[in-house]
Amino acid sequence: MTSTDTRAHQQRRARRLGRAAAYGLVVATVFFSVGFLVRSKWDPLINADDAAIRALVPITRDHPWLLDFWLFWQAAFLPRNLYAVGTVLCLWVWLGKGLRTRAWWAFGTMMVAWFIEYAAKLVFQRARPVVEDPVSKAPGFSFPSGHALGSAAFFTTAVLLLWPVVTSRAWRAVMVTASVVLVVLTALDRTFLGVHYPSDVTVGVVTGAGLVLASYAGYANWNPRDREAAHDPDIDPHPGDDDIADDRHTAHQER
Repeated sequence: MTSTDTRAHQQRRARRLGRAAAYGLVVATVFFSVGFLVRSKWDPLINADDAAIRALVPITRDHPWLLDFWLFWQAAFLPRNLYAVGTVLCLWVWLGKGLRTRAWWAFGTMMVAWFIEYAAKLVFQRARPVVEDPVSKAPGFSFPSGHALGSAAFFTTAVLLLWPVVTSRAWRAVMVTASVVLVVLTALDRTFLGVHYPSDVTVGVVTGAGLVLASYAGYANWNPRDREAAHDPDIDPHPGDDDIADDRHTAHQER
């Protein structure tokens, strides 16, 4: 590699890490700003959260079928369940499709999201909503919602992980749409059951998705020493090229 190639590589790496840092800063700003308001018990936020819980929980209580649905959703979409599925997906993408570095990126990102979820609860220690006649109970602290953060992190990671594998535009649209719907339903589940405030789930979704996007910005167009072994469309195959390889060209190569 010539000195010109080395400088170009360093410039691309700096831009890549700069994008990741910018995305991470935005997510962190939202996360800690709302967290500060939660810890300081800012009246407008607290009043809005309380009013939402008072309005939503009775709807669930008055409709047994809805309660059954939300309880099923709560159990099915536990973060540990999602991350277990994510681990299987990573193994399949690695061993079945040969996208080794992409699989490791996805697995590492999900584990970081899982850690942040637990650490944040210990930092902010927000009590869960107090409901006079609760329809469900959950242990631990409330902010941020682990279900919301975990589902947003998992589905965002899954979409990016499977993007080069799912080459049809129609199926990609289905994959993205389904992911958005499932994350929204998970967020609604937490508030309709009265176990999380709206601010808990909102910050959870923003943090989970934002963390993954920031991680991906740092990963995309990365140049490992052994690019052939990596075999990933978001790893620049040409040290002098700053653009990510076109997905259609990638799909052709992977066949």
